[in-house]
Amino acid sequence: MSATTADTHVFDVREDNFEAEVLQASLTTPILVDFWATWCGPCKTLGPMLEKLAAEFNGAFRLAKVDVDKSQQLAAMFGIRSIPTVMLVKDGQIVDGFAGALPEGQLREFLTRHIQALADDAGPAEAEAPEAPEAAIHRIQQAIAAEPDNAELKLDLALALMRAGQADAAEAELAVLPANLATDGRAVRLRNQLDLARALQGAPSLGELQQRVQANAADWEARDLLGVRLLLEDDAAAGLEQFLAILERARDWNDGQAKKRLLAAFATLDDAELVGRYRRRMASLVF
Repeated sequence: MSATTADTHVFDVREDNFEAEVLQASLTTPILVDFWATWCGPCKTLGPMLEKLAAEFNGAFRLAKVDVDKSQQLAAMFGIRSIPTVMLVKDGQIVDGFAGALPEGQLREFLTRHIQALADDAGPAEAEAPEAPEAAIHRIQQAIAAEPDNAELKLDLALALMRAGQADAAEAELAVLPANLATDGRAVRLRNQLDLARALQGAPSLGELQQRVQANAADWEARDLLGVRLLLEDDAAAGLEQFLAILERARDWNDGQAKKRLLAAFATLDDAELVGRYRRRMASLVF
């Protein structure tokens, strides 16, 4: 990536120019906002990958960099709890986002859900295939062998193990993280994912749970487990609907479990628009 290309597609933003350079500019070009800090280890991994992708997408989106130490009010306004946090703004609205340093393959997936890359003079950039979970585990384990004191890599390993379906191994890695990472947004998210995964130990299959709910709409246990299964099997909206149905008709069932499930689910999802929509629906039932 040339300096000219980087300057074209990547820029710094603060409170005084955020409205013009991000909100107004997003009416014509999507803006990816990267909340970061100089002391943040994962930011040093994520930032260069985002800049590389901004160049490859050739103006299909622009990358706005927000140093949270220099723009604390801006970070507070967006409720930034951990960094790096990335938000995609289109048409003046936040449409998606994620926290933590994702692998490059997942970053490409995130971007291509919303943005079509523009071809440059050399032709369109060739998209890389998403990294397989097993390959990610092997890569991170090799990195840990080279840097055994790098706790950030151990958190990365826990996340990769969870993506590979190895919940017990992920939990073991999570348990030995140092205190400063135990409260990292990615660790909190993983902990909620593990809690949800544990709920399915010994649970019936998806088809059986669907049959039980169809036969008895007030089978709250089946509806609850169906919601968890749908959530973990990448049908988040359908899973959240199950929890809302319980909250609406039996809010006190099992000590208010539906509300707890919703809050745990919100902590695991990257889709800011989806979470916002269901938070509002939950609030209308609770308050």
